[in-house]
Amino acid sequence: MKDQVPNVNFIYRIDGENIKKTTNDIFLNKKIVVFALPGAFTPTCSDYHLPSYEDNYDKIQKHGVDDIFCLSVNDSFVQNVWKKNSNVKKVNFIPDGNADFTKEMNMLTDRSETGMGMRSFRYSMYVDNKKIIKIFKDENGKFDVSDAGTMINFLKSLNA
Repeated sequence: MKDQVPNVNFIYRIDGENIKKTTNDIFLNKKIVVFALPGAFTPTCSDYHLPSYEDNYDKIQKHGVDDIFCLSVNDSFVQNVWKKNSNVKKVNFIPDGNADFTKEMNMLTDRSETGMGMRSFRYSMYVDNKKIIKIFKDENGKFDVSDAGTMINFLKSLNA
């Protein structure tokens, strides 16, 4: 497992412009929760994973977390529409359209059998100033440890 998040660039589409953000822009000097999932608009991701973090955003932040990000191997165009259609107001997104971050995290999985191509494993992680403190990785195709409840219990254990 990696000790630190990889240094990559992310391309966001904001107000009609492509904006580059770096790993440092997102993680440097911050406590961040990231949950990664196979893809926008997919059933488990849309019905359970994303809502679990949106609904528990405030509970997670109470443990000193600066922000929560949803990462998928989708471009910013797709993520922006997904965020809007999902009525997400709190969780932010990381577009990893080229899978650069996902590859460097060794979290790339081949979902070609279901027509999805190369995607991210489903996982969540707690990162403090770019250092990966904890990763919860689901078995491929499962959703049982990367949920918000598991992350909240972990954050509670840090403060115990």
